[in-house]
Amino acid sequence: MEAKYHVCATCIHFLAERKEDGMVFTCNRLKYETKPTYKFDCWTPKEHVKKLMKKRGEFHE
Repeated sequence: MEAKYHVCATCIHFLAERKEDGMVFTCNRLKYETKPTYKFDCWTPKEHVKKLMKKRGEFHE
């Protein structure tokens, strides 16, 4: 059921930085630019996402 949440923006490795020419989104683990809606197999959800998924019965460690 991770499909609902499994995007870069919900991953612990996702970084968003405001630059002079706009926002830059980077994967800190892969070390390259990404987009908030991209998906990769290495996804590790942020704590608040884990809590939401657990609350809805959609995440099991």
